[in-house]
Amino acid sequence: MDFFEVVRTRRSVRSYLDEDVSDGEVRRLLEAAILAPSAGNCQPWEFVIVRDKKRKEALSNAALGQRFVAEAPVVIVVCANVPRTAAHYGSRGANLYVIQDTAAATQNILLAATAMGLATCWVGAFDERRVWEILELPDEVRPLAIIPVGKSRRTPAMPPRIPLERVVHYEKW
Repeated sequence: MDFFEVVRTRRSVRSYLDEDVSDGEVRRLLEAAILAPSAGNCQPWEFVIVRDKKRKEALSNAALGQRFVAEAPVVIVVCANVPRTAAHYGSRGANLYVIQDTAAATQNILLAATAMGLATCWVGAFDERRVWEILELPDEVRPLAIIPVGKSRRTPAMPPRIPLERVVHYEKW
């Protein structure tokens, strides 16, 4: 699939078929993730792969009851190893760069999944402390995105976009 077709067809899917996602497919998604750019090439990302039904249920509850999180066959939780970047960039690294870097890795997962015929949703609405506890993360690791992955039960239509003319500014506002 052409890159621009991948970008055009990616959707936030919230309904998954009861079909497995192989370990090989998950590995390909993660290989795409770690190719993302990062501040100073610090690569703060860490990934927790969740297949266990009870743990997915707990993540779903921590994600403010978003049931589709538990419905997906696999969930990837993208985390930031904060000291990895903070050691080089201090508080800006800890409070901004790790978020930017893991966001880039998350987007790579979403686009790679689309290219592979898989469906995803970027979930950012969750109780961070609760997810941290569910996954038994170390103190220095912060969960920043939950990505359910599976085969789409139905593909949503393209949501409306603000036209370029309203969001692009040249030289100044």
